[in-house]
Amino acid sequence: MTDEHDPHVVMSRNPDFFELLSPLQVALDHLSETWRPADPAYQADVYRQTMTSLSYAYFMYFHADAEHPDWAPLWNPVYTLQPNPDDIYVQSPIRGDLVYRVSGNRGTCKILSFTSQAALSGTVDNMPVPNGHNELDTNELGIGLGEDFSIIFSAARPENYSGRWAPLHPAARGMYLRYRMYDWENETDPHLSIECLSPVDPKPRYTPEQIMARIHEMAQFPARKTKLYYAMQNGVKNRVGFNVFEPVRYPGALVKQTYWPACFRMEPDEALIIETEIPSDAPYWNIQLNDPLFNALEYVYRLSSTNGAMSMLSSDGRYRGVIALTDPGVPNWLDPAGYTEGGIYGRWYDCSSEPVPTITRVKLAELRNHLPADTPIVTPEQRREELARRVRACQRRRRW
Repeated sequence: MTDEHDPHVVMSRNPDFFELLSPLQVALDHLSETWRPADPAYQADVYRQTMTSLSYAYFMYFHADAEHPDWAPLWNPVYTLQPNPDDIYVQSPIRGDLVYRVSGNRGTCKILSFTSQAALSGTVDNMPVPNGHNELDTNELGIGLGEDFSIIFSAARPENYSGRWAPLHPAARGMYLRYRMYDWENETDPHLSIECLSPVDPKPRYTPEQIMARIHEMAQFPARKTKLYYAMQNGVKNRVGFNVFEPVRYPGALVKQTYWPACFRMEPDEALIIETEIPSDAPYWNIQLNDPLFNALEYVYRLSSTNGAMSMLSSDGRYRGVIALTDPGVPNWLDPAGYTEGGIYGRWYDCSSEPVPTITRVKLAELRNHLPADTPIVTPEQRREELARRVRACQRRRRW
């Protein structure tokens, strides 16, 4: 064995393993941008968030490459930085100069969309502008529920090809898919593959230098994510304060969707009532709770989100949800999982109107005085069954 292939010699040329991970400290330094930097609970949450982003980053840098694509989990398995609980996200590296085929079955979920980007969030220090390219919604392609299909993605339509085709921007470096389910119990997720049709060599073994470089990129990932998303969370708080919604549209993914974020705050003996009318035509809407660092709260074993299929409307046709630390015994409890402050994200998708919900802060003991008189009582037994059905439905979805 020559020195070139001696692992001891190779490691001596490379930086110390923990030196490769030193950028993790930058993510921890962002603690100063949180709402309570001196609070030990906030500090611990920042440590946890850093580890969730780091674990997700492994799939980003080691699972696949543009010449050998494969879907990898995106945000849902670790909850990091606000995945929609109704959506399952997967991603794959791609390259705008190569040709890809995505094929499989559409499933019966509400939305299946493809978005290509020049850079997926967390992979670069400064996100490109513009970044999003060529969002594609299978509903708009006329692909029916449960239908098998195939789509070619490439910079130019292949010669003599008459099947479904979607353009790829030359700068595209990543693609992510969103499977949106309304009825977690009865709808089915898509089953899809992605193949590179361009001539490529077999997938190689990583060199030691490549492994070290990718570990270093992984270590930078958590700080890049917090830099991007802390600013979004803090921006809402700085502009409108607490318990006020601020509707917004984001360019790129899901251009038909209006978000209504807010930052919530209450005391342990209080409740927050979210109230809104529902558009006459509302293909999809939802609400979710996040922690103060913009991470989705536990949503398998907590009722921290709801949507138009899960929620119960009042007799006047309005939605009323209640955020409270303990079960308030009414429909549409949004469980903040022990947090008395954090974030709320709601979505109107392709709706006929976009009302701005309100938040009313009340004493928990006086909650029913602020709800319609005919608001039903939800018993502990009914709540246990509601949660049990949620756990089963969510666990049967593809998240890994």
